[in-house]
Formats: sequence, structure tokens, C-alpha cells
Amino acid sequence: MKTMTCKQLGGACDEAFTADSFDEITEMSKAHGMEMFQKQDQQHLAAMQNIMAMMQDPDLLEEWSDSKQKEFDDLPED
Repeated sequence: MKTMTCKQLGGACDEAFTADSFDEITEMSKAHGMEMFQKQDQQHLAAMQNIMAMMQDPDLLEEWSDSKQKEFDDLPED
């Protein structure tokens, strides 16, 4: 099991997600993002805008995603 925070994943808070795989962490982060979107949390909405801007450039998005995957892979086990 490894842990990453919302901030580590491009978000706006210190909410921690713990999972066995990066894909699981990503799903947890997405669910958290949807919850924050529904609450109209301004800090999270701003973070989402940054990620949406990255989505306009597939190469940039892939590079960012790869760097987050590496960051997860390099984390010690909890």
C-alpha cells in the first residue's frame, strides 16, 4: 500500500488516498474531485482548471501522468 495526497496528484488539499496501485489512487482522486466539484470548492475548481488546460495538449498530459506514476512507484510502502 502506498499513499498520495490530493496535492501530490494536482489537487488542492491534503486528503490522503491509500491503495495498492496508481490506478486505484487515480480513481480515489477522481471521486474526491467530483465531490469537491459538487461542493463547488473554489480551490479544487482552480486545480481542476489547471488539469483541464493540460488535457488540451496530449503530450503534456501524458508527461504529467507519467511523472505522477513515477512518483507513486518511487514511494515507500506504508
